[in-house]
Amino acid sequence: MRKVKVAIIGGGTVGGGVYQALANNGELIAARCGYSIEVNHVVVRDAGKKRSVNPPREIVSTDWEMAISDPETDIVVELVGGVDEAYRIVRRSLEMQKPVITANKALLSLRGASLMKLARKFRTHLYFEASVAGGIPIIKVLRESLVANRISRVYAIANGTCNYILTKMAREGRAFDEILSEAQALGYAEAEPSLDIDGLDAMHKTGIMASLLSGYWVPERSIYVKGIRDITPIDLEFAEWLGYTIKLIGSIKLNENRGDWRNPEIELSVEPMLVPKTHVLASVDGVFNAVFVKGDVVGEALFYGRGAGQDATASSVISDIVDAACDLHQEYERTLAPFEAYAESAAILSHEHSIANYFIRLEAINRPGTMARVTEILARHQIGISSCIQPENHDGETVPLMLMVDRAPYHVFKKAIRELGQLRVVRSKPVYFRVESFAD
Repeated sequence: MRKVKVAIIGGGTVGGGVYQALANNGELIAARCGYSIEVNHVVVRDAGKKRSVNPPREIVSTDWEMAISDPETDIVVELVGGVDEAYRIVRRSLEMQKPVITANKALLSLRGASLMKLARKFRTHLYFEASVAGGIPIIKVLRESLVANRISRVYAIANGTCNYILTKMAREGRAFDEILSEAQALGYAEAEPSLDIDGLDAMHKTGIMASLLSGYWVPERSIYVKGIRDITPIDLEFAEWLGYTIKLIGSIKLNENRGDWRNPEIELSVEPMLVPKTHVLASVDGVFNAVFVKGDVVGEALFYGRGAGQDATASSVISDIVDAACDLHQEYERTLAPFEAYAESAAILSHEHSIANYFIRLEAINRPGTMARVTEILARHQIGISSCIQPENHDGETVPLMLMVDRAPYHVFKKAIRELGQLRVVRSKPVYFRVESFAD
């Protein structure tokens, strides 16, 4: 049986998980793929630090250049996190014609295009299954399993921290800050949580999937991003009354230009959305992730599982290691980059021109004429109201006013929201969320 030697660069949670899984299931993996996979280097920042997983001392070092330069190293696994150092590690490995596995979504989002060019130039591969949705093999699904499909829609719950917070708020009626503190104590949220709760982590993942589907490396600036900080228990309560729940959704819509799949128009966003309770994504709770895909051949499909954590991410990393091991000894060339062979560019629709239904919450003065002023502004912008809820017996000078409004271009809707916020009868900044029907 052939041996394949792997250098793991990064000995943290995921790196330790990869090493442990290979140690525990090495014989099983070898029996299934036909290759004995051996870790010959584990590179860490502090070799003396105590860890839950302890590889043999003789393979542990702090020198990643030595590890990837070792002639016996066949495959490099980058798990250091961050962008700058990770980029140097991946670039150097590709230049040495060694295939690289990474779980680094931020690196791919910022430097993916240049790294893919390097991989092609030096005739090697860059694998990144673990960069999106942890243990869900969505990259292989989009790149290989659904290759016969023209994918028109992808909707992803891609951040477990946000999904945990929204689930707890909906079930228990507690405030965002309180649930966030609890998530931090449980290790579901970082001490500095902005990457998760402001939608940036989900943006990286959404961009990677969009790049695979469009064949064009999608820049971060083209993705509209809105986090979950503004969501309150009352929003979730009234969404429930209306037959919805609120989820942070990464949305990818591909519209072919006159049937030409080579140059699709792409609409991208990461934002809280009202999801119908009848839709399968509404039932994805807690720290779990899910990706809903619509293709012209397969129809609708859902992929569900843990989106983060040591074991889920390690599972995807090892899947890529096995792919890399097999590809090392193949005589044919397999392209694992986004399908740049057919897309030189893509038309990315500005969010300003996206069209959607919206939910609006206003804190309005509870007196006659308030509703008339609100409807006047919406009517002036040709935005219809499909439903309106004002709680009865609400104490205080102001009352929450909930509106569901008809489809409107975002740039028009945004002007109406700005004007609503300037009304004297509206006492705080209007809060709004897109309503997704999943019908188109």
